[in-house]
Amino acid sequence: MIFSELYSVYFNTVAEILDRAIRYHVTEQELQQLVAEKAFSESVLTILPALKSGKWPLLHGDLSPIVQHSPTMPMTILEKRWLKSIVEDPRIHLFALHLPNLDDVEPLFTPADYKIYDQYADGDPFEDEAYIAHFHLIREAIRTKSPVKISMTNRRGKAVWVRFYPQGFEYSVKDDKIRILASGCRFKQFNLGRVTSCFYYHGNGPWNEEPQEEQIREIRMEITDERNALERVMLHFAHFEKRAEKLEQNRYLLRVRYCENDETELVIRILSFGPFVKVMEPACFVEQIKERLLAQKSCGLR
Repeated sequence: MIFSELYSVYFNTVAEILDRAIRYHVTEQELQQLVAEKAFSESVLTILPALKSGKWPLLHGDLSPIVQHSPTMPMTILEKRWLKSIVEDPRIHLFALHLPNLDDVEPLFTPADYKIYDQYADGDPFEDEAYIAHFHLIREAIRTKSPVKISMTNRRGKAVWVRFYPQGFEYSVKDDKIRILASGCRFKQFNLGRVTSCFYYHGNGPWNEEPQEEQIREIRMEITDERNALERVMLHFAHFEKRAEKLEQNRYLLRVRYCENDETELVIRILSFGPFVKVMEPACFVEQIKERLLAQKSCGLR
C-alpha cells in the first residue's frame, strides 16, 4: 500500500506521542486524549498498551522516550511517483496544491496504462482558465455562504441568468462532469461546464431566499455478494457515511447516510448493480427505483 488510512494514522499518532514525550514529560491521560483525537475511537485499546508493555519499544515504563530525536517521515520514491501521477490528472488544476518538485520523478502510472469504460467522452474542460476561475469563485461562495449569479447556456442553446446559494460540488464519474449543488432557486443543480460567467450577487431586490439546511437521509439496502458486489458497492459509496452488517453467508445489510441533493446520483449508482442490490427503505427511495425500472421497461430496454 502506498497510503494506508490505518497505518498512516497509527504512524502519525505514535510520531506525535514521541515528539511530545521528547519535549516534555507526558501523562497517561494526555496520551489517551491524543490517541482519541488523532486516531480511531478504538485505538486507545491498541496504541497505549503496545507502548506501555514494550511491545513497541519506544517508551520507558514512566512514559519517557527511548529514542532521542523526534521522528520524521520523509516521502519515499514510491510516494513521489504516485503524487506525480496525480499531478498529471487534468482535474488537479482546479486546486491550488503546493506539491514538492517532481520534475525528475517518473509517474507511477499514466492515462495510457488504464482505460475507463462506460464514461462519456465530452467531459468538462478542467484545464480551461475560465472554468477554473468559476470553480474557485463558487467554492469560496460555499465557504462564506454567499449568493452568486451565473449566466449559462441551457439545453436549447439560450443564455439564461440564475441567482442562488451554492451548497457544494458533485463529480459524476460516468459523465466526467462537475455539478454545482444549489439552493434558493427552483433548480437543485447546474453543470459547471455550462457556466459562461459567474460573480457574487449583491442585489437589493426582492429576492433574498436564505439557503435551506441540507436534509440528511438514510437508505437501507440488502447486498447479495456475488460477482464481487459487496466490494464494488463499498468502493462506490466510499465517501458516504455508512454502516454494514452481515446477515447470512453472502448477504449483507448496508445503511448509507446521504444529503437530499445526492439522491438522484444514488438512484443511478444503485441501479447499476442490478439484482445484487435491493433497496429496503425508505419507501420514497424504493418508489424512485420502481419508476426508473418501469420507464426503462417501457423503452424496451433490458
